[in-house]
Amino acid sequence: MRVDNLIPLVLAAIALIALYKAYRKARQARRERLIDSYPFPPSIAAKVSKTYPHLSDAEVMRVMQGLREYFHLCNSAGRRMVSMPSQVVDVAWHEFILFTRKYEYFCGKALGRFLHHTPAEAMRSPTSAQAGIKTAWRLSCLREGMQPRAAHRLPLLFAIDAQLNIADGFRYALDCKRSPGDDYCAGHIACSSGCGGGCGGGEEPAATESSCGCHRASPCR
Repeated sequence: MRVDNLIPLVLAAIALIALYKAYRKARQARRERLIDSYPFPPSIAAKVSKTYPHLSDAEVMRVMQGLREYFHLCNSAGRRMVSMPSQVVDVAWHEFILFTRKYEYFCGKALGRFLHHTPAEAMRSPTSAQAGIKTAWRLSCLREGMQPRAAHRLPLLFAIDAQLNIADGFRYALDCKRSPGDDYCAGHIACSSGCGGGCGGGEEPAATESSCGCHRASPCR
């Protein structure tokens, strides 16, 4: 085939790729707008208030914002598992799932798939849970303008349980040496030490539960 005959084919392929990228970008923007604006059933906030009566109305609304943030992480992650770093936000998520039709509609429109809630003890292996929490950390940091390996503060979903004094919550610390014994080491989650390879996209490297202490978090997949 002559070179000049190939030129229209190459241009057509480039145009198709550009159109596909534009479509994906527009779809992502629509999903993000829906996650930010979707009217959650009022009983979700009521459930959070009932479970943790010490929370103020403003703090409950912060939990609801945390739920939106979690859905943003799952949207960004595609099919990769994203663990839930927060106990109080997990309560809100679980309550939302009880509205089966609304939850199914939301998942289809905002995520393009149904998002299952899987308890940590139902995971296939501790390594899978670790990969999920590392994905949550990486995406949370990036969404809040921080590098995962050099975060200067905890992202919302990793900080909210301690900030709201959630008795059964998950507590994380940036400084592993100064943190109390019951805190999870965010430095390990970020792979700054003790967690094997890097925290880039795709499959996360394996790590043991004992090295990073993330086995209690509830994952989605």
